[in-house]
Amino acid sequence: MIDEFANGHQITVLAIETSCDETACAVVRNGRQVLSNVVATQIEIHRRFGGVVPEIASRNHTLAIENVVKEAMDKAGVGKDDIDAIAVTYGAGLLGALLVGVNFAKGLAFAWGKPLYAVSHIRGHIAANYIDSDLTPPYICLLASGGHSAILRVEDYSRLTLIAQSRDDAAGEAFDKVARVLGLPYPGGPEIERLAKEGRPVYDMPIPKRSDGLYFSYSGLKTYVINLVHTLSQKGKEPNKADIAASFQKAAVDQLAGMLTHVLKQSGLKKVAIAGGVSANGYLRSRIDALEAEGYRVHYPALGLCTDNAAMIGAEACFMSLCEAAPADLSLDAKATVPLG
Repeated sequence: MIDEFANGHQITVLAIETSCDETACAVVRNGRQVLSNVVATQIEIHRRFGGVVPEIASRNHTLAIENVVKEAMDKAGVGKDDIDAIAVTYGAGLLGALLVGVNFAKGLAFAWGKPLYAVSHIRGHIAANYIDSDLTPPYICLLASGGHSAILRVEDYSRLTLIAQSRDDAAGEAFDKVARVLGLPYPGGPEIERLAKEGRPVYDMPIPKRSDGLYFSYSGLKTYVINLVHTLSQKGKEPNKADIAASFQKAAVDQLAGMLTHVLKQSGLKKVAIAGGVSANGYLRSRIDALEAEGYRVHYPALGLCTDNAAMIGAEACFMSLCEAAPADLSLDAKATVPLG
């Protein structure tokens, strides 16, 4: 594993992440070493509603955050004097949930006299690939999460170039909505993958035929599944949910893998990374693994770092510091959306 911080620039970051329904805190050193990574999940709370209820998520972040931060520091064996900077996700995400983390982080930064780094959730997902890894820019990154489907060229630790993104739904969002149509519990992505293993991809589901640029589209695929289930029910037929799940997963992932392969061949780069919650999908990983036979080097985050966590936020903050990014001031506010590039 390489060490960009070997020439005297050492940094230990306490990072906080509250963008959706996970209250998370981590202590990260030099962007690649995780000293602790604590996540308090709300999945069981929101499962009864079939998805995340923003107000409930915010209230539970407020209840959990102090204990989660304390646990992360205890597990890392550090005190406030060992922390060089505070990092927090300021966007994108649920505004109320983000505000809990942002305000707590601002309070810590003020009380401890530490610099505060405002981290993009999107860049955090990408930075998860640096943890316990030797990945360095430049490379092509496929971002596939509940809020984004995109391909980016990572020029260096501070610069991203957007190559392609979704025109409508994100891949992860489509997984969750199709899971709901099939009566599967939240979160839908792992449930679709589990059920797909019991079925066969017998339905020829749509993949966009692009003639006007590079983009993803999942609205049509999601609508196809809804109409298929409705039509079968109207005819008095019981939908084979496993076959539908397998067919949907194949179409959803083939779109991601196909576009990524096309972009890689155009880019001339031989390194590729996958980021976001959908990067945990086994079928997607098998499709991307096939690129190794063509001479590409594939990088994934560890499975526990694919979904929302604070270690990825801490990693990104470390590289922001290395690149001499300016810390945020105490007027920092949360943002529901942030730019991809």
